[in-house]
Amino acid sequence: MKEQKNGKKRFPVLPAVLCGLLLAASAAYGSGLFYYQSHFLPGTAVDRIDVSGMTIEEMKEQVQDYYLRVVERQADGQTLEEEIQGKDIGLTYASEEPLAELLKAQNAWGWFLPQSAEYETEGLISCDEKKLESSVKNLKGFEPDFAAVPTDAYISEYSPEDGFVLVPETQGNTLDPEKTRKTIRSAVYALAEQADLDAAGCYQTPSVTAEDEELNQVLAQLQQYADTKITYIFGDQEEVLDGATISGWLQVDGTDVTLDKMQVEAFVASLRKKYDTIFRPRTFMTSYGKEVTISSGDYGWWMNSEQEIQELTEMIRQGESGERTPVYYQTADQYGMPDYGNTYVEINLTAQHLFLYKDGTKVLESDFVSGNSSRGYDTPDGVYGITYKQRNATLTGENYQTPVSWWMPFNRNIGMHDAGWRGSFGGNIYKTNGSHGCINLPPSVAKEIYENIEKGTPVICYHLPGTEPVVMEKGAPPAEEAGQETPAEVPADTPAEASAEPPAETPAASEP
Repeated sequence: MKEQKNGKKRFPVLPAVLCGLLLAASAAYGSGLFYYQSHFLPGTAVDRIDVSGMTIEEMKEQVQDYYLRVVERQADGQTLEEEIQGKDIGLTYASEEPLAELLKAQNAWGWFLPQSAEYETEGLISCDEKKLESSVKNLKGFEPDFAAVPTDAYISEYSPEDGFVLVPETQGNTLDPEKTRKTIRSAVYALAEQADLDAAGCYQTPSVTAEDEELNQVLAQLQQYADTKITYIFGDQEEVLDGATISGWLQVDGTDVTLDKMQVEAFVASLRKKYDTIFRPRTFMTSYGKEVTISSGDYGWWMNSEQEIQELTEMIRQGESGERTPVYYQTADQYGMPDYGNTYVEINLTAQHLFLYKDGTKVLESDFVSGNSSRGYDTPDGVYGITYKQRNATLTGENYQTPVSWWMPFNRNIGMHDAGWRGSFGGNIYKTNGSHGCINLPPSVAKEIYENIEKGTPVICYHLPGTEPVVMEKGAPPAEEAGQETPAEVPADTPAEASAEPPAETPAASEP
């Protein structure tokens, strides 16, 4: 064996390094083992609270320093935060014993290994419940001036610009006291950092939202009504019925939207009052250059209000827009006054003379004989319409029948017809030898009038002082000898409308 130079010996390096590492590791392990005799191992949670590396005293200090951030909603949707301090509500551990047992039971020998341990205890955290209740009540969210009550979604009143509009609900920020108390209490006992009252559903909510099916169903019905536009045309006048008016007629009962029948009736009545002309006085310019006012007669526009109400109601229900012509019992030549137009028969009962105008042009004029005034059969004045016309009718009386060739009734059973049995017309014949109310005409005149008029042609009868006949007829045969008709003056076999009776709904004379 060779000796080392200089007389020095060499020892192995590797064993010495290993020995040092083992000593260091042993010291570190021992230090960790000692440390985790009083501290919780990494990955340890107690009641969902991470207590890794904490002593029991540190856990108690954590409770003392604890505060809960309460996130609240403001009326405008923004949030604010308030704090509930643990020390203000007497927050503490009810007992250290359960914590000491957990600490003792943990495997400190394996402190350096990955750990994961969760423990659930019961009643470990405690607080003064009265103080907690007081802290909850003192939250800003419970102040009356701060909290806004939620509102339900609803349908707005009608507006001409937008019709009916669905107004969304508002959430407001009114807290539910019981839900709020439970949420905050749970957060405190879990030592949570934050309690979001909105996320926890602590706020009162609207009972009806904009997505409500029934509300949207009602809106659709209302909007259909509001979108309806019906235009009545009365000559050069228009009456527009649209959502602005119809919206005031609507009634909502649950999901049913109906029309107020009384409002529809009132609207139709307003049209009648404005545009019906039956029974209204008229000013008439006679062929003599003088005006007369005629208040009698049944000529004119006469709306069938009952039928019009029904049809208008159905049109609105269907949302049917467009122009509409009312339902009439009877029409006139034109709207407005005068409503008789420029085609008519003008009968001057004073002068016993008539005129026929067609489209404003005089077609003929003739004398006639009207009702016998001495016997009370005066022909009434008034404006009427030809009820119908009939060829070869038979006028019947109590004891005989008299045929006429041209029969044109206009006032119930009073009409114009040929009277070939008469030798003369006009003058004062009517005073003692007149008819029973009809207008007796020369046959040729009756024929020409018959050929130039139609059903509904106006017949204007009037008296005009100052136009009395100058010459009195003399020697005229008695009515009986002349074969004049009897008071009945009704053709024996005439169409059903011969009676010229008005429809069941007859306006009172005082109506417009």
